[in-house]
Amino acid sequence: MRGTDTASKVMVSPRIGALLSQVTEVPDLELALWKVLSEYIDLKIAQIKQQAHEFESKWEMTFTEFAERCGSGTLDQDPYAYEVESDYWEWEAAETLLQHYENLKAQWM
Repeated sequence: MRGTDTASKVMVSPRIGALLSQVTEVPDLELALWKVLSEYIDLKIAQIKQQAHEFESKWEMTFTEFAERCGSGTLDQDPYAYEVESDYWEWEAAETLLQHYENLKAQWM
């Protein structure tokens, strides 16, 4: 695992340590924590990709194309309509979060 410092130690309460070991089936707490974090990031990426896919299916285009068409006024709907603006902001947030989690994964995992 990239980004690990072998000189550092993970300090957690005995209760949390026991739970981490049981949940991950890994007795080493640092490795157990890395496993939990790695799986969490993978789950977040999958969740966000699903959300983005739902928008792509709804609008039949990528976010980049959607944003360009909203800006140029070539979208089939009023870009200032509540539904369009709401989808734009939610979709943009999803794309931003996806990039964030993918960067974390590339940097640390």
